[in-house]
Amino acid sequence: MEKLLTLTPTQGYILLGVYGAFMIAITYFFARWKRYRSIQGFLVAERNVSWWLGATSIAASWIWAPALFVSVQSAYQQGLAGIFWFTVPNVLALLLYIFLAPRIREKMPFGYTLPQWIRFRLQSERVHKMYLFPYFFYQLMAVAVQLFAGGHLVSFLTGIPFINAMLIMALTVLIYAFISGLESSFVTDFIQFILIILGVVIVVPWAISAAGGWSAVSAGLGGVTGEFRNMFDPGVALSFGIVTAIGLISGAISDQQYWQRAFAIKKNNLVPSFIFGAIMFGIIPVALSVLGFLAANSGLGITLPAGTDVSLIGVATVSALLPVSAIALYVIMLLSALYSTLDSGIVAASSLYVTDVVKYTDREKNILQKIDKNEPLTSDEENIGNALDTRGVKHSRKAMVWITISGLLVALAANYIPGFGLKHLWWIFNTVAACVVVPTVLSLYWSRLDARGVFWGVLVAFVFGVPLFIYGNVVDKPIWIVGASLFIIAVSTGFCLAFPRKI
Repeated sequence: MEKLLTLTPTQGYILLGVYGAFMIAITYFFARWKRYRSIQGFLVAERNVSWWLGATSIAASWIWAPALFVSVQSAYQQGLAGIFWFTVPNVLALLLYIFLAPRIREKMPFGYTLPQWIRFRLQSERVHKMYLFPYFFYQLMAVAVQLFAGGHLVSFLTGIPFINAMLIMALTVLIYAFISGLESSFVTDFIQFILIILGVVIVVPWAISAAGGWSAVSAGLGGVTGEFRNMFDPGVALSFGIVTAIGLISGAISDQQYWQRAFAIKKNNLVPSFIFGAIMFGIIPVALSVLGFLAANSGLGITLPAGTDVSLIGVATVSALLPVSAIALYVIMLLSALYSTLDSGIVAASSLYVTDVVKYTDREKNILQKIDKNEPLTSDEENIGNALDTRGVKHSRKAMVWITISGLLVALAANYIPGFGLKHLWWIFNTVAACVVVPTVLSLYWSRLDARGVFWGVLVAFVFGVPLFIYGNVVDKPIWIVGASLFIIAVSTGFCLAFPRKI
């Protein structure tokens, strides 16, 4: 095979710079209004987001590193079965919010975070604190995964050092997230989703044509080994399928990014926002899977350079088949998806910090509630409210900085662990999220849920289930991986049912 086409480091820096400047300018001109200096404006966009803006933000935020890279890797390694078990649970995970989002808005119309709801629902500080760990951890890993994947992508295609690429990405997102918080995420998500669609519409058909047509795609439908043409292959379903389904559904339900959007989108727009968001998302991994099928076609001779993570196989396909201009477009598409989730993770972490960590007096809480409900304030209360807004936005931005720095450190550490890749990062944080998924759903629908069952169920699931899952990945034993995932769901459910609240 000929040497892969790449951009030069100079071209790479220019691309990152122009792209970053464009996103910052978009945010400045469309989302810098004075009202976003308030806590309600900065964290939930004044709960006034339209359905179409909500839908594109939901789709763009869910099109993150796994959707871009693991989807192609799954098609490459496990053919039709792999992409089926990747895409369907992803779509179902978002569709669950057509039930969950209206429910939590009904229960807590002026809420900000899911852990805030848990504290209100169970009246338990220790359960609330326990919940904060997986919710903060999920945002930390969301930031780390985007930087990890983006750093490798840019380094692979331009020669820019891995750390430099991550720093540029992180700094760009921090700048525009600082301007208006969640609103900046909605505005940039809309533009980024358009860029993602343009990239897919242009690059994928171009790659098919360059490879020789649909026959080249068909030759790789069974994956690189050729054995996975059956979409319902039981081997894939019982290993990758189960783990992916549990991880994705757990991840979505345990992701503050989507609860934050549930509180920000107009109440009557929640159902159409999540329906259309799920559909728009589903288009992307299915379309990108074509690149994995092309790479699996041995006749095309597409391979990765030694030492390169297999999740970059789609990038290698584009680089091998298309000219530099297509590579630049593909990079813009991938960066758009990574940035959309990176800013969402940063803003979600800031909402957790301001709502669930920062302390308020009883009077301050009362004033904040009156502001949320648009109730009249005395002049003294108005002054206190303005001070609280200023302090809240300041704390929010501080949290953005800390979650970004922490994500950078995690991404750097993961980069130096032998044999550790994007797929492993993705599975681990979804497994941590699985520890709280059942109690979260029960908290919205079961009146007898008690803090005792939640506490012990989550604790046992985390202490025993997560290490089992990590061990299964280390020894590469699917039975351990699947068993650990099922154990986490079973034990967290069992404890909740075993210790119901007395009526």
